[in-house]
Amino acid sequence: MKPNAIRPIVICVCRHEERILAAESEDPVKQQRFYRPLGGAIEFGEYSAETAVREFQEELGATLTDVRYLGTLENVFTYNGQSGHEIVLVYDGRFADPSLYERSVIDGAEDSGAPIRAVWLSLAECAVPGAPPVYPTGLLELLEKSHAKTQRTPSSEF
Repeated sequence: MKPNAIRPIVICVCRHEERILAAESEDPVKQQRFYRPLGGAIEFGEYSAETAVREFQEELGATLTDVRYLGTLENVFTYNGQSGHEIVLVYDGRFADPSLYERSVIDGAEDSGAPIRAVWLSLAECAVPGAPPVYPTGLLELLEKSHAKTQRTPSSEF
């Protein structure tokens, strides 16, 4: 993280049977486990949806399809004792390879070579008090709103 800089990033939420795929991490200073959907920094000249596709290919070797914009969140946080500030464009996507939905853990690697352990999280369990947080803050509410919109029937719309 660059100090005193706002970082534009993308995350993509893959959903399957009321679960989302998220990387499992820990803040060593806070000694707190947390989860975050996969994604990364938008490169100069790259559209944000392209970032989602590229990041999944680089980190998991997986192809995304049906990438759809859900919303934007602002994330001001402290990680590893350092302050950070991100503008997070949130996307929904699907794996081209359906077998990935059947795996409980999907291993990958960051550009730096650091390992990534992505797991399927139950959305209901994420909302239980005391559960490890899912970042960025506001993501679960955004997912709930987007799910509600897709569940409307034509007769319920104004």
